[in-house]
Amino acid sequence: MISKTAEYGLRAVTCLAAEAGTALSADLLAERTKVPRRYLTRVLQDLVAAGVVTSRSGPRGGYLLADGTIDRSILDVLAAVAPIERITSCPLGIGAHKSLCPLHRELDRAYAATEAALAAVTIRQLVTSTDPITPLCAPGRRTKSTVAQGKTAQGKKG
Repeated sequence: MISKTAEYGLRAVTCLAAEAGTALSADLLAERTKVPRRYLTRVLQDLVAAGVVTSRSGPRGGYLLADGTIDRSILDVLAAVAPIERITSCPLGIGAHKSLCPLHRELDRAYAATEAALAAVTIRQLVTSTDPITPLCAPGRRTKSTVAQGKTAQGKKG
């Protein structure tokens, strides 16, 4: 229901949140998130423009989560790269439809429910989850949530 761009943005933000305070290069983010680097770079530019992510150049440069982003919702991240488009008028342009027809009204209700569900989950909740699977990132890395438990992202003692 969400676009590939939105999925990629969520992967990048979640990986950056798991490495809070550490700048990650686009190459490393692409590897960890399994997103093509060229596509990821465009997504990261949108995230920087929206203030979700910051970037810095130089030898220790890369991308970092912007201050406060960890407490923003999944919906906030999606809005930065690929907002969910609600249906506010007849998509067919039928002038006689002054309100939404039953089909488009139900579709818009589904979009509203999706927005509400995504707005209820923060990035912090994703990275501090007790689930042994690291969210939206390649396995085998240590993250804050798994480091706190003394385990690797694959669930082995490390």
